[in-house]
Amino acid sequence: MTDIQTVLDNRPPTVGAMFNARVAATPDNEAIRYPDAQENWVSLTWAQLRSTVWEIGAGLLALGLQQEERVALASNTRYEWVLLDLAINCAGGATTTVYPNTQGPEFAHIITHSDSKYFVAEDVEQLEKLRELVPGDQIREVILLDGTAEGTISKEMLREKGRALLAENPSAMDDAVAATTPDTLATLIYTSGTTGMPKGVELLHSNWTYEGVAVDSLNIIGADSLQYFWLPLSHVFGKAVMMIQLQIGFASVVDGRLDKIVDGLGVIQPSFMCGAPRIFEKVRNAVKAKSAGGVKGQIARWAFAVGRDSNPYRVKGEKMPTPLAVQYRIADKLVFSKLQERLGGNIQFMISGAAKLSSQVQEWFYSAGIVIVEGYGSTETSAVATVNVPATPRFGTVGPALPGTEIRIADDGEVLIKGPGIMRGYHKDPEQTAEVLVDGWYHTGDIGELDADGYLRITDRKKDLMKTSGGKFVAPQKVEGTMAANIPYVSQAVAVGDGKKYISALFTIDPGAMESWAQRHNKVGMSYEELTQLPEFRASIDRFLDRANAKLERWETVKKYAVLDHELTVEEGGVTANMKLRRSAIAKRYADLVDSMYEAEEED
Repeated sequence: MTDIQTVLDNRPPTVGAMFNARVAATPDNEAIRYPDAQENWVSLTWAQLRSTVWEIGAGLLALGLQQEERVALASNTRYEWVLLDLAINCAGGATTTVYPNTQGPEFAHIITHSDSKYFVAEDVEQLEKLRELVPGDQIREVILLDGTAEGTISKEMLREKGRALLAENPSAMDDAVAATTPDTLATLIYTSGTTGMPKGVELLHSNWTYEGVAVDSLNIIGADSLQYFWLPLSHVFGKAVMMIQLQIGFASVVDGRLDKIVDGLGVIQPSFMCGAPRIFEKVRNAVKAKSAGGVKGQIARWAFAVGRDSNPYRVKGEKMPTPLAVQYRIADKLVFSKLQERLGGNIQFMISGAAKLSSQVQEWFYSAGIVIVEGYGSTETSAVATVNVPATPRFGTVGPALPGTEIRIADDGEVLIKGPGIMRGYHKDPEQTAEVLVDGWYHTGDIGELDADGYLRITDRKKDLMKTSGGKFVAPQKVEGTMAANIPYVSQAVAVGDGKKYISALFTIDPGAMESWAQRHNKVGMSYEELTQLPEFRASIDRFLDRANAKLERWETVKKYAVLDHELTVEEGGVTANMKLRRSAIAKRYADLVDSMYEAEEED
C-alpha cells in the first residue's frame, strides 16, 4: 500500500501534466457532454477534448499569450468555459474568473487590478461592460463566444489561429506545458467582497493538482461516475471539481442553466452532483410547499417522520427494528422513491459547498435516502479543505481534513488551515496576505470545533457576530439558515438587530413557492407584491416561523420580520456575484424598515 504522502509528493506537477495523464489513461472514455443550440446532447471523449483544448491554447499562443498572463473569462457555466480554462492553463497563462453578473466598479476593479490582457466575453452584454468600464489600451484581444462585434474574434477564429500555429509548430502546446511549473500562477479568483472591493486570490498549478489527488485518495467518486455539472465556474468550487475530474476521469454533463437543473437531472440520471446550499434548500422548500395540505401533505409528513426515526440506524449501518423497517419501506414507496426519481433515480450522493448547509436540510434529504455530504474551504484554500465521506456522513460537521492538510483551532476558536491547497497570497496585497497567512497557517475568520476524530464543525463567523443589547452574541448565518430551512416560502433571509433587544429578519419569497401557495388559496393572478402582503399569507409564514424559532436558542429567535417586495440582487448591492449576502449594505439600505420593527418597544 502506497503511503498517501508519497502519492501527494508524486502528483502531476501542473494542470497540463494532469490533463495529459488523463488523456493517455482513458482517451476513448467520455469526458464531457453538453447541450448544443438545438438542445441535442453532444459528447466528447478525453482525446477529442484534448484536441480542441490544444487548438484553443495554440490560438492564445498565436495571439501572444505569455506565461502567467491573465485571461479574464466572463461567462456562465458552459462547455466552452471548461475548454478555455484548460487551454489557458495548458498554454501557461492564468485565468481571471469573472462572474457574468458582476457590475460597475467591481467589474472594472477585477479586470484592471488583475492586469488581464485578454478578455473572453460570453456575449455582447459582457463586451459592452468591458468597453464602458475598462481602459481600451489594457486588453489586447477580445474573444466573443456568442454573437459578433467589431474588434473581437470568435471562438472558431481562435481555433483557426491555433490550427495554423500547430501546423507550423506541432509541439507548441507540449512545449508550453513543459515550461509550466508547479509554482506557476493558474487562476486568479476575486473573493466575494461582502465588505468592500474583492481581493484577488492567487492559486497555483500545485494547488489544483493537490485538490485532484487528495480527493481521489478518499475514494468518494469512481471513474465510472457521471456528474451533473452546473456549478458556477467563476467560483473556486467549480474549478476544484474540474481538477478532481481530471485526476479521477469521470464524465461530466456541463449545463449551467439553473432553470434546467431539475429537468436535466431527470434526463441525464447522474450518479452525483455538487451544489450550493441554496439549491438544496429550494428543492426541499418546493417539495414541502407542494405537499403542505390535504391527504398528500399528511402522507409526506408521516413519511419524513419515519425517515427521521430511521436516520440514526442507517447512519451507523445498523438494522432497524422490524416495525420501523416496514414503515420505512412504505414511506419509500409512497414518497421517497418519487423524490429520488425527480432527481434522476440514480443519485448516489450529492456534495454541498460554498456556504454552510443547514443540518435540517441535510437530514431531510437523508430521510428520503439521498445523501448530501458537506465540505468546507474557501477561495484561499483552493476550495476543499475538509469533506465528509458519503458512506459515513457525520451530520452537523464538514468532515475531517483532506490528506496532507492540517487543521487546528486557535485560542479564540478561529479555524486555522495549513497544507498544499493554501493560496500563494492576495494579488498585489502583501499586507493583507501577511494578516491571514502566519507561519504557513491560513486564518480563516471562521469559529469552529474539532471532535476527537478530527471532524470539523463550523459554529460562527468572527466578524459577522451580532450582539443584542442584553449582551448575547448571535451568529446571523445560523438564524438565516434556520429560517430558510424551515419556512418553505423563504428564498432569502437576512438577520438584523445588532445592538437591539432581539433579532428580527428580512425575508424574500421564492416565486415558485409563492405561485404554489396562490394556487392552493385561489389567489392566482395576483402580483408578488400583492400576495406577500396578504394577511393569510403572513399567517402561513407565522406558523412556520414558530417551528423555526423552536430550533434556536431563546436569544437567537426572530421576534419580528418584514417581507421585501423583491429578491435581493447583485445590481442593487444586496448580494455578491456568488450570491452571498452583503449584510451591512442590506441593513443600511433598509434601515428605516428595520427601525420600524423596533419602534414600539423603544417607545416603551
